[in-house]
Amino acid sequence: MHLTITGLSKTYPNGVQALRNVDLSISSNMFGLLGPNGAGKSTLMRTIATLQSADSGEVLLDGLNVLKEKDSVRRVLGYLPQEFGVYPKMTALDMLDHLAVMKGILARGERKDAVEGLLQRVNLWEWRKKKLGSFSGGMKQRFGIAQALLGNPKLIIVDEPTAGLDPTERNRFLNLLSSIGSGAIVILSTHIVDDVSELCSEMAIISGGAVILKGPPQPAINEMRNKMWRKSLLRREELDDLQKNLHVTSTHLVGGVTHARVFSEISPGEGFVPIEPDLEDVYFLTLSRHQLN
Repeated sequence: MHLTITGLSKTYPNGVQALRNVDLSISSNMFGLLGPNGAGKSTLMRTIATLQSADSGEVLLDGLNVLKEKDSVRRVLGYLPQEFGVYPKMTALDMLDHLAVMKGILARGERKDAVEGLLQRVNLWEWRKKKLGSFSGGMKQRFGIAQALLGNPKLIIVDEPTAGLDPTERNRFLNLLSSIGSGAIVILSTHIVDDVSELCSEMAIISGGAVILKGPPQPAINEMRNKMWRKSLLRREELDDLQKNLHVTSTHLVGGVTHARVFSEISPGEGFVPIEPDLEDVYFLTLSRHQLN
């Protein structure tokens, strides 16, 4: 499977340009779409998921025109939106069976096998007769993935799936995502850098509706090697001085002490120690450079 996005643009009636000439090429496997809130990620995901139109551009899925052949695309699509609603008084078993019918799985035996298999796969079998309104946030997300996997889709889109999950549920959910990442295109849209770092072999960063970086994460990280430095700061004023004179990519509070991460071709000076870069450094540096342009 291959998804090709060419020149995709979208401006809302209020004048907000959500997408600006987006070009992306995505093959089977996990693909991460990173960007801050309001960057255009959800607009792009909804457009690919056939839920809204674009002003211009083209989206092709193995020859299918996503913007024009919506019914054909929906037959091979699984989608978990950022806000996934459920009927709180329905059980997981009944709700998934209902969604399977809507997906076109009409044969009773086939539907039973699909529903039960998916509930086991997402580790919800034990709670299959529980009402969805009693589910935790993580359980609802796992149920959301189960419905997205109905019909063995070839394109799976998950929009901000780990936002609001506690660490245990997040790890469980990421493990589940990684298990479905082969044999299909899985697009993970998020503002959480670690999600992409842990799962995705290809990624893009989007800001202001435009793609500002795309490719595998590791080469981008390698380009920053020997250029990242860290300094422990004892006073708030130190951070203000650093931000005036150096390229501070991020700060982290560890044990009550602020640690500043700085990008510099050479040592920034006394108190700085060299550190290994990570995808978060790439993300923040790319965003800050884009904002300066």
